[in-house]
Amino acid sequence: MNASPVPLRSGGRKPVSLRPSAAHVLWHWTTPQAQLLLAAGELGAILRFYRSVHGLNQTQLGSLLGYDKTYISLLEMGKRGLDDIGSRRRVCELLRLPPHVLGVTDPADSDHRAMLQFGESAVRLAEIARQSGRASEAVAELWPLVARLETRVEDGHTELEVLRLLAQARLGLGVALGNVLPEERLGMAAHWTAKSLDIARHFEDPAFTSHALRMHGNELRKARLRGAAVNRLGRAAALAPDPDSRASALALLARAAGSIGDAELFDRAAREAMGLLENVRHTSLFNPFALHEIRLRGLVATGRARAAIRLAENAPTPTTAVAPQWRVIESVTVAHVRLLSDDRAGAIASLDIAVREAVTQRLPHQLQRVVRVAGDRLPDLRSAASQALEMLREEMAA
Repeated sequence: MNASPVPLRSGGRKPVSLRPSAAHVLWHWTTPQAQLLLAAGELGAILRFYRSVHGLNQTQLGSLLGYDKTYISLLEMGKRGLDDIGSRRRVCELLRLPPHVLGVTDPADSDHRAMLQFGESAVRLAEIARQSGRASEAVAELWPLVARLETRVEDGHTELEVLRLLAQARLGLGVALGNVLPEERLGMAAHWTAKSLDIARHFEDPAFTSHALRMHGNELRKARLRGAAVNRLGRAAALAPDPDSRASALALLARAAGSIGDAELFDRAAREAMGLLENVRHTSLFNPFALHEIRLRGLVATGRARAAIRLAENAPTPTTAVAPQWRVIESVTVAHVRLLSDDRAGAIASLDIAVREAVTQRLPHQLQRVVRVAGDRLPDLRSAASQALEMLREEMAA
């Protein structure tokens, strides 16, 4: 008969705390090995794994759980069990495990599942909002979710699903902030995408890591950390699991390479991205319209203005799949090229569209680009963009 153990106490005090380092507490249950153990639900194997990860002997684990060394040994060998629900719930709490792993039906599990479903829905809705030109709505959706998930992790609840959701939410928040923040604050967007990478590296999931590297690399470029951006985007392309995601990583790598004036890398990445897009029937991540803008900007940045002027005359027709912010980005870039070809009227038309759309979509970074492109040659548009930028800044400060 497996008698339920009585937790050890010393003078009525709680068991001695032998919490491992914060880093181990955060990650030890996310590894593939741990996931197999949790799926099997074998207490002995779970305890042995916990001791191995944290370098604890049976006496120390017993002190943490409130049992003596002998009982820990019996539990690990499967010669004793925790038959009462209270003991199993308490062990799960101390080891930071969801109670269902040891067969305990707990109201907290229902709350946990509801939270995951809500969080996954929030991430999806935020991405739809951002892609539809409503990045500020995406930020409003993701801020509270990230805060809630981070609080749960800080409390020691590090279920794999929670960590993955937190990584996705941080990534979405960073990318959305990259749309709505002015240039001088774009480091905040890169900060959040970097925090997503901190989690992604533990998953051993090349597809997700590639995605996180791609988004982080683009935010680094926007924050003018261009060498780091090239590094991250090159890694994203190397890890990409399919032509779709590789084309997207290469397109962004081309943009970053152009920003540092590396014509050879720009040409190589853009050429391969174009080839991949031609052979992919549908890409949800990138499209010829976006790649056209990247090529225009890269040619100008690498000193090939004439080639950019020729390319500007052959723009692909935008489709409904093109995110609204890409139309603004492309309008500013085309205006720059038209000024280089002395097409003043064409530049004015493109920048006028860009200013109006940037205000509608709340894109201060693009208004700053308009100010630079207009410069002294188009003072009226420069003034209009500057006024619109100040209006957006006042709204963000309110």
